[in-house]
Parts: sequence; C-alpha cells; structure tokens
Amino acid sequence: MSEDNPHKKGSQRKGQSEQRRKSYARRLAMQAIYSWLINDDRWQDIRDEFHEREEFDRADGDYFDEILYHVGEHREELMAELAEHFDRPVEQLDPVEQAILMTGVYELSERIEVPYRVVLNEAVELAKRFGAAEGHRYVNALLDKVAGKHRSLEVQARKRS
Repeated sequence: MSEDNPHKKGSQRKGQSEQRRKSYARRLAMQAIYSWLINDDRWQDIRDEFHEREEFDRADGDYFDEILYHVGEHREELMAELAEHFDRPVEQLDPVEQAILMTGVYELSERIEVPYRVVLNEAVELAKRFGAAEGHRYVNALLDKVAGKHRSLEVQARKRS
C-alpha cells in the first residue's frame, strides 16, 4: 500500500463531509426561506433563529448564510427569472417549492463550481421530502430550464454523454 492511499482516502472523506454539510445547509436554508415566506419576519431575524438551533453545527454555516442572504436580498429578481418558466401564477406555488426554487436559481446562477446536476438533485430531494406530492417534478422541470440558461455548456455536454 503506498503512502498516498491513506491520505487520499482521508481527502475523499473530507470532501464527502463537506458535501453533507453543504447539503444540510441547503435544507436549513430552504426551511428558513419557507419560514420567511409564510411569516412576516425579516429574513435576518430568521437567520439568527436558525443559527441558535442545535443542529445548525451540522451545516456549512457560511453556505447557509450565503443562500439566505442572496434569496433575502434578491427575491424579486429570482422570482422574475422563475416566472419566465411558470405555467401558473406564482401565488399558486407552494411556499416550500418557492423556497427550493429560489435556492436552486441562486446556485445555478452564482455558484458555478456546483455542478448543475447536483443543484437539481438536491432540489428534487428536498421537494420529495418537504414539498407537495408531485412538487418534485415541477421543481425538476423548472430548474432544468433555468440550468439551460445559466449552464448551457454544462447541460449540452451532459446531454451528449
């Protein structure tokens, strides 16, 4: 066994751990955004509440803050971008799906280092777990269209392979 193998294995575990922390940050961000959408609180106050939760330590706190900040400060722009692909009025969208979609649009447009398939898969899993019965299909279809706009080369390459 070479000396590189143990180090490499540790590096892979670290990467997986970081992925889990980001995944958990997405989940908490979606829950915080949902809370913000259904309550009349400031997103900053909701952020502070989530920071105090015991399970917050399992998340990538910086990533959580980044998502929440971007969605909180750019909600209208994110929803306008999504509206280009809606087949119904935004008022008919469940707040859970709205939260998931805004998080997905943010990641697709601003976090280019996150593969678009990861963004879509994470969003679909959140929608399956927390959304309406078939909401995950709608989330997948909408974010796939948004990915075509922001990640056209990545999407085309994926379709060719």
